[in-house]
Amino acid sequence: MMITMVAINSFAQSGSKTFTIKEEIVNYHSSDGLTLTGFIAYNGSSDEKLPVVIVVPEWWGVNDYTRMRARKLAELGYFAMVADMYGNGKTAADPKEAQSLTMPFYQDPHLAKSRLDDAINKIHEYPQADQGDMAAIGYCFGGFVVLNAAKLGTGLKGVVSFHGSLGGVSPDKKLLTAKILICHGGSDKFVSQQDVGAFQHKMDSIGATYSFKTYADATHAFTNPDATELGKKFSMPIEYNAKADQDSWNDMKVFLAALFKK
Repeated sequence: MMITMVAINSFAQSGSKTFTIKEEIVNYHSSDGLTLTGFIAYNGSSDEKLPVVIVVPEWWGVNDYTRMRARKLAELGYFAMVADMYGNGKTAADPKEAQSLTMPFYQDPHLAKSRLDDAINKIHEYPQADQGDMAAIGYCFGGFVVLNAAKLGTGLKGVVSFHGSLGGVSPDKKLLTAKILICHGGSDKFVSQQDVGAFQHKMDSIGATYSFKTYADATHAFTNPDATELGKKFSMPIEYNAKADQDSWNDMKVFLAALFKK
C-alpha cells in the first residue's frame, strides 16, 4: 500500500533540543474494502518506539484542525494518526452533509469501532509505533466513536472524548477495560445534563472507572478555533473557548502521561 510523504518539519521540544516531525498521508483499507485516507505525524529523530494516539475527527472529517492536533501530539512524543471514518479523506461541506455521513455510525456503533480498528491495523505496519501502548482521542462525533469503542472492547489502554456525544451502547464490565476521560462543555446544547446523568448512571452501575471533566461556559466544539465562525455561518450553538481548550488539553496530557507512565 502506498505511503506518501507530505512534509518534514523541525520543532523545538524544550530549550535547545530540536527534533524532526515526520508527516505522512496514508492510504489504507477498511474491513469491507473501502479506501481510507488518514494522516500520521511522529518524531522522526527518535529510535525508541513511541506510544500511539489515534485522533478521530469531528463530523467534518479529516481536515486541517485534526491534522494540527496530530502534530501537537507528535510534539509531545506520541505517534499520532488521524483516522478517516468516511473513506477517501472525504470532508463535509455543511452540517446537512456531515449529519448524513455520520448517521450510519450513530446507528451502528460497531461500524464506528470497525473504522477505528482499521486505523489500528494500519499502525501495526509502523515499527516506530509501540503496539502495546495505544490510546485514542476524539472530537464531537469522534468522541462518540472512541467512547463507544472503549465500551465495546478494544486493545486501547485509554480514550479521551472532547465534547462528544455520550450515547451509544451500554457499558459492559467484561468489555470495558480502557481508561476513560470525558472533557465536556458546561454549556453544551447538544449534550444535555440529562444525557450526562444517564451516562454517569450507566457507568456507575457497572463500577466503571472514568474521569468526567466539565468546563464552565464551554459550548459544543469548544476546542476548535474555527467553531465560532462555523457557528455563525450555520446557525449552530457552538463557540471556541480558549481557556476550556487549554484546560482540556492539559487534562488530556496528564491522562496520557499516567496511562503510558510517560
